[in-house]
Amino acid sequence: MVKILIENSRLIWQQSFVVIELLWEVFGLYYIFLYFVTDIGLSYIIEIRVKELERIKRQIEIFKEELMRVGIFTDTYFPQVSGVATSVRVLKEELERLGHTVIIFTTTDPNATMPEWNIVRLGSIPLFSFKERRIAVQGFIEAYKVSQEYELDIIHTQTEFSLGLLGKILGAKLGIPTIHTYHTMYEKYLHYIANGKILRPSHVAYISKNFCNQTRGVIAPSQMTKDKLLSYGVTQEVRVIPTGVEIPEMKPQVAEELREKLGYTKEDKVLLSLSRLSKEKNIAAILDAIPTILEKDASVKCCIVGGGPEKEELEKQVARLGITPYVQFAGEVEHHQVSQYYQMADLYVNASESESQGLTYLEALVNKIPVIAKKNDYLQQFITKPELGMLFEKDEDIASSVLAYLECIKQSSSQVQELQNQLLEEISSVTFAKRVEAFYEDAIDTYQHDKENTKTWLEKMNFFKIYDDDKETEE
Repeated sequence: MVKILIENSRLIWQQSFVVIELLWEVFGLYYIFLYFVTDIGLSYIIEIRVKELERIKRQIEIFKEELMRVGIFTDTYFPQVSGVATSVRVLKEELERLGHTVIIFTTTDPNATMPEWNIVRLGSIPLFSFKERRIAVQGFIEAYKVSQEYELDIIHTQTEFSLGLLGKILGAKLGIPTIHTYHTMYEKYLHYIANGKILRPSHVAYISKNFCNQTRGVIAPSQMTKDKLLSYGVTQEVRVIPTGVEIPEMKPQVAEELREKLGYTKEDKVLLSLSRLSKEKNIAAILDAIPTILEKDASVKCCIVGGGPEKEELEKQVARLGITPYVQFAGEVEHHQVSQYYQMADLYVNASESESQGLTYLEALVNKIPVIAKKNDYLQQFITKPELGMLFEKDEDIASSVLAYLECIKQSSSQVQELQNQLLEEISSVTFAKRVEAFYEDAIDTYQHDKENTKTWLEKMNFFKIYDDDKETEE
């Protein structure tokens, strides 16, 4: 009996070990299976991630390759104050935000004493009869070397003289396209050269036509400018791209402090003139209108911001008109302070007839100050409602336009805000840079295509083929 029990116990233990062994094998196989599945899964996932990273890396490399190196050639740049200088700076900063490299080639300036990033200054002298502007006279070889080192993809000229001519020459030498921006209506500036007795509008037309037709394309800040260039005989593509402006931060407290600093009360209605003090800006017409305005509204004050050759004459005019207590010459202000002056004023007034676009108009609008200006096709695109300002036909209409605006019934601030916001995207510096960027890309593509498909006169004569045939014969 005991023997039978022992034997049964032994069998039970054997069977148990078999079961345990079987379970072990099953679980072992499960874990092995799990290991392989996990390993394969992880390997697959890792492979996918590696491929994804490689794809992203390739995209980044392609993106880097697509970024452009742009050389901008301009006779005027900060610290010189002008619409051209502002336009160039805005374009430079926005293109850099898009990832492009921008090198400014400009003239030396006695006030430019601080180190500057990616700005090449060429030795210059003041332009005769226009001392505030300069013309480059040396440093051309240096400009060529810098252009080579940076391996520029495109050159963008901003003037038809000095640096503009150099830019065109370097573009041809480097085998890259040149784009030009036509900023200035020169017919309005002929009085600076021998009182307008040497150069005529026909000379302007000839010079402008020849310069523009030797580029890959022209940027016109307004339709008005484009129409003028077409009338000159420009046959290259002229693309209307308004210069954009940065959208400033509204700082009511800062504006109020500036207003108090300038001596204005809350009851005062401040008319702001912000421009170069020169004949073509027609500031004298604004001053002539002040006495008539004061007869109807004695709370009106005029703040004139800027410097220039006409300052002394304008001061004499103020004294002659007997409006000295109502007119203040604030002088030139730093670029970063401009918004404060717009925001502290009640109206921006401009009687200029020489503007190809007029950045100050746009600066006023984005700073949410209404504009009173001389009527033209460009401004009519933006000043569409009384809440945004009024346009006058003749200088004699300045006073009535200002008074009409001051007396008009304004809509609620929310409605005015909506109207102003509609303009922001169209005239923003971001939109401006993207449009210029697209023009660059088109110019580079067409230039390369023409370069590859256009034979030189030597190639057309089969010069090189004849030479190669001779070499083969000799061999």
